[in-house]
Amino acid sequence: MRVPKLEKMLGIEVYATKASGIGGKIKVFPEDFIVEEILVDGSRADVSVKEAPLVVGEGRYLVCWLIKRNWDNFLVLREIARKLRLSLKNIHIAGIKDAKALTAQHISIENAEIEQVSKVKIEDVKLIPVKYSNRRVSAFHLYGNHFKITIRNIYHSISEIVRRMETIKGELNSFGGIPNFFGHQRFGTVRPITHLVGRELVRGNFENAVMIYLAKPSPYEHPKAMETRKHLLEARDYEKALESFPRHLKYELLMLEHLVKHPNDYIGAFKRLPLKLRRLFTQAYQSYVFNKALSERIKRGIGLNEPQIGDYVIYVDEKGLPTQHARKVNTQNLKEIKEAVKNGKMRIAIPLIGYKQSTSNGVQGEIENEILTEENIKPENFRLKFMREASAKGELRPALTPLTDFSYKQPCKDQANPTKRMIELSFTLQRGAYATIMLREIMKPTNIIKAGF
Repeated sequence: MRVPKLEKMLGIEVYATKASGIGGKIKVFPEDFIVEEILVDGSRADVSVKEAPLVVGEGRYLVCWLIKRNWDNFLVLREIARKLRLSLKNIHIAGIKDAKALTAQHISIENAEIEQVSKVKIEDVKLIPVKYSNRRVSAFHLYGNHFKITIRNIYHSISEIVRRMETIKGELNSFGGIPNFFGHQRFGTVRPITHLVGRELVRGNFENAVMIYLAKPSPYEHPKAMETRKHLLEARDYEKALESFPRHLKYELLMLEHLVKHPNDYIGAFKRLPLKLRRLFTQAYQSYVFNKALSERIKRGIGLNEPQIGDYVIYVDEKGLPTQHARKVNTQNLKEIKEAVKNGKMRIAIPLIGYKQSTSNGVQGEIENEILTEENIKPENFRLKFMREASAKGELRPALTPLTDFSYKQPCKDQANPTKRMIELSFTLQRGAYATIMLREIMKPTNIIKAGF
């Protein structure tokens, strides 16, 4: 099955399933991509809530549901902080949600009162107080996300859509879940450069990193943005770029403002960006290396539920979530670990390479070291000497993630395009897993931009 070129650029080089996809397009409307966050205590943020629940508890943090439509996570949090006259550091989230979507998630706001929060008015945003707590919301509290996704513009007949859906569903069951690739939004789909910036940061090439972020054009972005990037790449005129860059490119404008005053301070330019975004660059590069390693394992026909000598395996907690408690497979424990993986008590893991995380051994280790050699990096390079806050320690990530509560409704006529069909899917993924990785198996898009990814 042929994988789109753009996906290969992200290290996603294979499919788990061999069946033909149903095609179609996602995110025609924000309501076609609904995400509701689930915490480990079972609480689920609700996009359809009509009125605020009774606020309970006590503590320094006010936990709210943030329901947003068509908003970038970083930008909406910044706007909330501005409205509340608080530092962005006072607001905490469990996980980043899709921008072009209707999403509900938990956030905690330090030292905020219900009366203040109830006065916050932002278009296409609801902020609903839920409870007070002495603990801020963090990734530790996140179980995963429930998705309700509508795929439109499908040209196959209803019976053919159902046939393909059932075949793919069966193949995913046999595969044991979905490959735990980092999805397209980790890198940017329209302009997939986040990992390229991270690569230059890890290599210590800060000027290159700045110029990739500001000036590397993409044929998929708006022509005005593409043109201004080209001009900056050719002229290196930060002042002119600051005047001509589209106003919606807020992060680029922040960097340009700094470079106008300090033309050679590339590290300082990066430090104008939110800390979470700075860290995202190195994390995206880790993700790219991980995707390459996972792709190569699948290409070589090594099962993601079949431990090999040299593999890392991680334990699963009582909620079914992967932990960082790990072992390495050797000849003495191979039989025991195979049984634990089979019973769902352990999962095979691949390293997110970092300055504290070494490669696997055995065949998987060979794969990882080949990629590092090709990239001309070492694990210790992820300790960024001049921007320590964006350094990456590394960790282990499951090679496979479970797919639960998967169902779909009978395909029907697409109201937005009456000559085509649509289908609504529903499923739950654990934290760290991407819905787009599930959807690419279902759709097998030839052009991921036109498919809405």
